[in-house]
Amino acid sequence: MSGVFEALRTQLHGAATVFADGPDALEGILLGMVDDVDRAVREPMEIFPVCHHSPASAVAMARRLRDKQPKVIYLELCEDMAPLLTELRNCRLPVAVQAFASEVEGFPADWAPLSVVAPITEASAEYQAIAYALDTPGVELVLVDRSADHVFQWQQPETTSSGDEALHGDAVGVEIGDLRPRFAELEEHLLHHGKVRHWSEWWHQYVEHPLGDSDHDTYRQVMFLIGSLFRRLAPGDPHRVRVDEDRERHMWTRMREHLAATGTDPDDCLYVCGAFHAASRVAEFGVHGTDGFEISPRSASSWQYGLIPSSHAAIEAQFGLAAGSVSIAATEWAKNLRRTKVKPFQLAGQSGKKKGGKPAALPAPVAPVAAADQLSGFLRRPPVLDRLDEAELLGWSVEIVRAARRNGYLASTADAIAVFETSIMLAGMRDRARPTPYDFQDAAITCIEKEAVPGRRDVRRLVEIMMGGDRIGQVGYDALPPLARDVHDRLAPLNLKLQQRGVQRALLDIAAQPELEACSDLLWMLRRLMPQGAARPIMGERRLGERPIQESWDLALGTHQRALIELGYEGVSIEQVLEQRLRRTAYSPQATTAQVLEAVEDAIRYLHSARLAGELGTHALEVLSGERTVDSAPEVLRRVRRLLTYYRTNEPALPSWIERFVRTGYAHYCTLLPTAFTEEDATVDQVAAMLGFLFSMESLALSLGCDRTQLELAVAQSHPDEPSKVALLWAAQVQLGTLAREQLRERCAALLGNPLALPSYPQYLSGFVHALEPAPGLVDFVVEAMSNAFAQLPDPLLLPWLPTLISTLRARGAQLVPLLVREAGRLFPARLPALDEWVPPWRIQHDPTPVQTTTAGTGSTLLAAYPATCDATAHLLGCTDSWKAAPDGVTLLKHYPDTAQALEALLAT
Repeated sequence: MSGVFEALRTQLHGAATVFADGPDALEGILLGMVDDVDRAVREPMEIFPVCHHSPASAVAMARRLRDKQPKVIYLELCEDMAPLLTELRNCRLPVAVQAFASEVEGFPADWAPLSVVAPITEASAEYQAIAYALDTPGVELVLVDRSADHVFQWQQPETTSSGDEALHGDAVGVEIGDLRPRFAELEEHLLHHGKVRHWSEWWHQYVEHPLGDSDHDTYRQVMFLIGSLFRRLAPGDPHRVRVDEDRERHMWTRMREHLAATGTDPDDCLYVCGAFHAASRVAEFGVHGTDGFEISPRSASSWQYGLIPSSHAAIEAQFGLAAGSVSIAATEWAKNLRRTKVKPFQLAGQSGKKKGGKPAALPAPVAPVAAADQLSGFLRRPPVLDRLDEAELLGWSVEIVRAARRNGYLASTADAIAVFETSIMLAGMRDRARPTPYDFQDAAITCIEKEAVPGRRDVRRLVEIMMGGDRIGQVGYDALPPLARDVHDRLAPLNLKLQQRGVQRALLDIAAQPELEACSDLLWMLRRLMPQGAARPIMGERRLGERPIQESWDLALGTHQRALIELGYEGVSIEQVLEQRLRRTAYSPQATTAQVLEAVEDAIRYLHSARLAGELGTHALEVLSGERTVDSAPEVLRRVRRLLTYYRTNEPALPSWIERFVRTGYAHYCTLLPTAFTEEDATVDQVAAMLGFLFSMESLALSLGCDRTQLELAVAQSHPDEPSKVALLWAAQVQLGTLAREQLRERCAALLGNPLALPSYPQYLSGFVHALEPAPGLVDFVVEAMSNAFAQLPDPLLLPWLPTLISTLRARGAQLVPLLVREAGRLFPARLPALDEWVPPWRIQHDPTPVQTTTAGTGSTLLAAYPATCDATAHLLGCTDSWKAAPDGVTLLKHYPDTAQALEALLAT
């Protein structure tokens, strides 16, 4: 057997001598590749090399399984995923086997959650092996690759994705047969000389087609050769090389352990692995290799396992394939089956098969034949050019024009003819007699798309859809985790096909059907936990203390099936998952008081759990006591107000935790108030929120034992420099009663009368606007101050301030704008003509100038000239105070002239 490849060695030695100036290096690579092939072929246990999602590998696997009929199949897949493979019967491919760990122990905390996926398609060799093993009596399937836990154990500390894994969504993807050059220059060289644009097209043209009809020995030896080539020309990344070799040692160790435990003959086994690992140089770890590799124990992380839907697009992204290449591979798989007459293996229960049906009987196994050198003839043989299949190409051309017209393109029969001819021309330019789907795609783009895309899809995407589209798998009900099945059962009263992809409308008339309220509760929890779009409310909202009457929802649970399945890894019910997440959020080291209070609201709104709300509310006390900043004060104020309103309207008494929170918050914010007034980091909005908490909760806090003197001292110790905070402090002093409104009005008038203070006056006004939060009773004064500003400030100061005012009112519109509008509507005239004669009431009430008398002979003049008479009349009416001494007598006469004139007429008579 050692001389099987002697002819090939001689051939490659001559090639190295001819094509290299110094043949030593090139000869070492070429002859080393032959050695790798020779060693893999001579291995006592048959190694079957594959490439991921390759139709040629799948056809060769199906053919070999029927010929050899092995009793044990060793498969390169995470060993801890084995129990899930039987659930593939309940799924529609493509799906992915997933391992998920939300609680991480032994790994960096920022890696959580850990997720590993292994996608499986029908046109893949691993699925053929799985279907054969599960449906054939007496056949054992053994997964031998490292576990999901070891995937992360072998990562570099600074990253969660090493070179041999790719991302599948947010998860690390593992696969069978990642066969792509790791040497960038080699890939570039192959693409350039192959006259193709990307690796998928090169593989399709130069590997898939030649191996599609090849015999078993030729297929194996070519795949061994390609794997050895890519392995020997891979860059020398020490970590990646170590991971590759450790994976191979792990797999051989598991196989030898199984052989020793069961006594199975290696001739009855088949080892399915990627061609890259099949050409391994870890020779001592064959079936008869030596021991010595120790597999480290798994970490303490808790792993959950399940099946999630996958898609062609996700697989292409994971393996770095060209868009549409997996769809094209699925089409090639169907064509290969028709051409080779190979009958594939398929799990009973899939694709319309009746569950529990007996698999078809296998023919008698074919006797093994000694392996011969097939590589020499294969490498010397010129490529066989497929003849042009005009019918197939014509069908493609007509179909793409039909699809283009449906999507808004002005395509016609002439375009179909142009696509047909251009496809043949491009294939000829690329030394191909038969256009490939990639040639057809380029021709369609050139002839149909031209310069514009009228709709959502371009021609490239239309070709991908025509070739099979982005097929998306589905996990059947029986294969779902308990949580997902529970969700489907509880939403059954909606009478919707929740497994179906797309958006479905659900109408809930809860007033007429009270039993639908449970569905409403579940839908709101799903909206809280799942991605946006999975459950979207169209009509209805969930507020504290309100019960739903009618709701309308757009549901897409089938589209977001993966997210629903991953919820099942966190708990057995949706309520348990939500409670865990609320606890995780509240007890996070980075949690703020506002976030904990939000968790309290969610516990009440979604779970109706007073127990959980009390526990989280008690924790909010601890978080508030430990905060040294006031960044979350506005959010804390809003949430505490909502919770107080809820408990006062729905509970007979306030819970103890919120009473303690108000008492603690009152003392806490009193302590931080002087510092917040002077710190630059504390915004005026945050200080206003602190004052809003103190003043709005004051009556409750005082009834719970707080001392108002603490607030008075805090305000007295505050000495801000920023004008907006100064105005806020003045408003607080007015609210406390330590500053009269007249004094506040005089200070504002002094600011308007001081040319040096005018530039900062808009900032004072901004402070007064924010002061409406703690002191809403000052709304009339704020309207007065803003009116005076608009009347007296010059335009160069007024106009730059307007955007600041608008942004302030917009940010706080729900609270401030209604107050200002209501007060302005009360003070200002309702009609425009009345505005010319309108005098602001604050000018009438607070004008310090004496009253000007009217025309001579009026009652006001008479009464003002004879105050003794007024005093006598007042005494008769029961008023003992002297009008002469009273400063408001003149004002009274001015406001009531009719009474004065009537008195004058009475005295005249």
